[in-house]
Amino acid sequence: MKNQVNIGCSSFYNSFWKTIFYPQNLPSKKWFDFYCQHFDTYEFNGSFYKFPTVRIFQNWYNKTPESFMFSVKVPKEITHIKKLIDCESLLNDFYNICKDGMKDKLGAILFQFPPSYDFSKDKLGAIIGILNYDFKNVVEFRHESWWNDEVWKVFKENNITFCSVSHPNLPQTIFKDFPILYMRFHGIPRLFHSSYSTEELKHVNQKIHSQKGFVYFNNTASEAGILNALELKRMAI
Repeated sequence: MKNQVNIGCSSFYNSFWKTIFYPQNLPSKKWFDFYCQHFDTYEFNGSFYKFPTVRIFQNWYNKTPESFMFSVKVPKEITHIKKLIDCESLLNDFYNICKDGMKDKLGAILFQFPPSYDFSKDKLGAIIGILNYDFKNVVEFRHESWWNDEVWKVFKENNITFCSVSHPNLPQTIFKDFPILYMRFHGIPRLFHSSYSTEELKHVNQKIHSQKGFVYFNNTASEAGILNALELKRMAI
């Protein structure tokens, strides 16, 4: 059985990718169209920096192929500034915007918490209490204290996916027993820059065989992200 994971990148607007991916004479306004010819998913990170609107997401929806899928990151106002405190209304608005804008092309909702957000039972309870379980919720932590059996047990009981990460300061566990596989490759040892070797990607491909979910390369501050994504996609066919 071939892999059933959607493989893509966490950004596409990248001048480093000219000639190695985008044709030299292709105008930048057509880069995303070209990206969509080679990948069937995109991790939308713009919503982390600026709260999105239905219209913005509808525009993205309309310019992608029928079977294309988006994963969308929760705004930092919710995860980094307020850290889920008094965020019920704000998060509900975000969920609704994603649903109304992305419609059937909405994959996962990604919550990424900052490195300062360490584990506590209260924080775990806050996460469980605020999520909308009509969506595919994925949580990415940047503090190693969350890698523990209590968190994993509670996440599985509530149908939440624990994000697998490749990050210089975190365990590189590939989690396969959550609702979906969700992996983010950030670059090791140099965050956002470092490339993964063919052997490393072969190891990943073996691990994710027959899984369902999403794999995104976020090592996009260089040419590494697009080359790694293309190579892993070829392996997964």
